[in-house]
Amino acid sequence: MARFSGKVALVTGSSSGIGRATALLLAKQGCKVTITGRNLERLESTKQEILKNGTPESDVLVVPADLNIDAEQDNLLHSTISKFGHLDILVNSAGGFFMDSEGKTGVHQGIDVFDKHIQTNLRAIVMMTQKAIPHLKKTKGEVVNVSAIGADHHGNPQFIFDAMPKAALNQFTRSAALELIRDGIRVNSVSPGFVNTGFGASMGVSDESWNKMIDFMSSRKECIPYGAVAQPDQIAQVIAFLADRTMSSYIIGQSIVVDGGSSLVMGLDAHDLTELMGL
Repeated sequence: MARFSGKVALVTGSSSGIGRATALLLAKQGCKVTITGRNLERLESTKQEILKNGTPESDVLVVPADLNIDAEQDNLLHSTISKFGHLDILVNSAGGFFMDSEGKTGVHQGIDVFDKHIQTNLRAIVMMTQKAIPHLKKTKGEVVNVSAIGADHHGNPQFIFDAMPKAALNQFTRSAALELIRDGIRVNSVSPGFVNTGFGASMGVSDESWNKMIDFMSSRKECIPYGAVAQPDQIAQVIAFLADRTMSSYIIGQSIVVDGGSSLVMGLDAHDLTELMGL
C-alpha cells in the first residue's frame, strides 16, 4: 500500500516551486491532491506531471485561487470536500515576494510592501488554517506550514518585510499546535534556506542574474556549507515527513530547518544579494 493511500491533501502554491514539488510527491505516494495557485497554465503543467507519474485523473483536483480573497479560500475548501469527501493534510506553501516600486530596501520600503507581505505570507495562511480546522478535526489531520530561515533570531536586513511574517508564522505554528493537538490535529512547519524556485522571476530578476547569484552562494561555505542551493523536491521530502502521522507522530509545533547548514553561520547576510542580482 502506498504511503498516503486514502489520504487527501490540499497544497497551496502548487503551481510552482516547493508547493508543486510537494503535490507531485504526495500524489506519487498515493495521496489525492487539490492543487491551487493563480496561474492556470502552470497549474495544468503540475497536473500533467502528476498524471505522468501514474496518478489517476480522478485523484487530482485543480482549483485556481487567489488566497488573498476570502471567497476563493472558501471555494477551494468547498471544492476539495465536494470532490474527495474529506481532508487529511493542509500544506500552506503559497507565498509571495514584493519589491518596492521605488527600489527602496530594508526599513525604507513603502508600508504598502509590508502590507502585501503580511497579507499573502501570514493572513492568508492563518485564514486557510482556520477554515480547514472543522475538516481536519474529523480526520485527525495534519497542517504543514512553509516558513523560512529568515524568520529565526538573526537579522534579515535586505528582506525585512519578507522575514517578518515568517517569524509570526513560526509563532502561529507553535501556538496553534498546542491548541489543535487537543483535537488530534498536528501543526508543524518547515523552514527552508535558499531554494532554487521561481523566486527570482517573481522579483523581476533575469535567469542570468539569478543563476549568477546561485553560483555565488553555492561556492561559498559561509553562505551554504552544503555547497549547493536546495532543489524544491528536497524541501518536499521534509514536508511529506511532517505530513506522515506514522513517521512523525510525536513532532508537534516544530519548524524543521532545511538549509544545508546556512543558519549555522548565516554568511548570507554578509553579502548584498540585491547587488549580486543587479537590482
